[in-house]
Amino acid sequence: MAKIRDIELGDFPLLLAPMEDVSDPPFRALCKENGVDLMYTEFISSEGLIRDAAKSMMKLDIYEYERPIGIQIFGSDIDSMIQATKITEQTNPDIIDINYGCPVKKVACKGSGAGILQDIPKMVKMTAEIVKATHLPVTVKTRLGWDDDTKYIVEVAERLQDVGIEAISIHGRTRKQMYKGEADWTLIREVKNNPRMKIPVFGNGDIDTPEKALAYKKEYGVDGIMIGRASIGYPWIFNEIKHFVKTGEHLPKPGVKERVEVTRRHLEMSVKWKGETLGLVEMKRHYTNYFKGIPHFKDYKTKLVTSFDLQEIYDTLDAIEENFSDAVLLV
Repeated sequence: MAKIRDIELGDFPLLLAPMEDVSDPPFRALCKENGVDLMYTEFISSEGLIRDAAKSMMKLDIYEYERPIGIQIFGSDIDSMIQATKITEQTNPDIIDINYGCPVKKVACKGSGAGILQDIPKMVKMTAEIVKATHLPVTVKTRLGWDDDTKYIVEVAERLQDVGIEAISIHGRTRKQMYKGEADWTLIREVKNNPRMKIPVFGNGDIDTPEKALAYKKEYGVDGIMIGRASIGYPWIFNEIKHFVKTGEHLPKPGVKERVEVTRRHLEMSVKWKGETLGLVEMKRHYTNYFKGIPHFKDYKTKLVTSFDLQEIYDTLDAIEENFSDAVLLV
């Protein structure tokens, strides 16, 4: 049984990775319906919270049905991160997570996210101060290191545990790799096998099928798996993995009718939460996966990703359901 303090997550929990412009309340609602065990918000800028920036404050929205839910914060200034922790605590999440993994240039090159992997003493100090600043359990999401010469994750994980974190999620790439190449889970296994480690260790990177999830569970011995890109436009992945890990059998894939229905709901929630313009824009990254494997789909996909007219999107979804209801998916 994986536990973060007194939060029980089950025998082999599946976590939704915090993804910018993806892990928002509409998408989290769908993932929750589909079996995810623990979710994190999109990462939130500590400076944005302190300044009361609207976009940052909006990301603090969490709902009772999402629990257990963690709010993830990032920043490079320790005092700002302490203040952000206290602001975040007031919204009553179950967990506060620190982002030490984001590789994007505008974040990492300012010393936030994966940028702090270039200054491990500061990373440890910041973590210790955040743990002291809150009564909530603190978790960390990070990478193997900054580059191939600095893969210090085994030592880093131990030091972070020593200053009080209660779980760690590790993406099996360096910052330099971004999302290229294959994720290397061997060091994640080393962290898990370190006899001094007592907290849950979750692996992240490249898990996109139930078979791979089960194979990695057996091979690397992690306490659970965090799933990011494979869930975009495909919230069914969580239940599919759970069922396969438990039974060795596959759940039937969602048909076109179900895919359209869930896409429509996602779109409605997205527009309601963010407004029509932003809601439409941020749905675009989901459409490809929602309808992956439908043959002769190119014209419909083009309409979905290029249209900025809500009614046109709904009409296109209706047409997809009507014209492809009997389609045999190619994946």
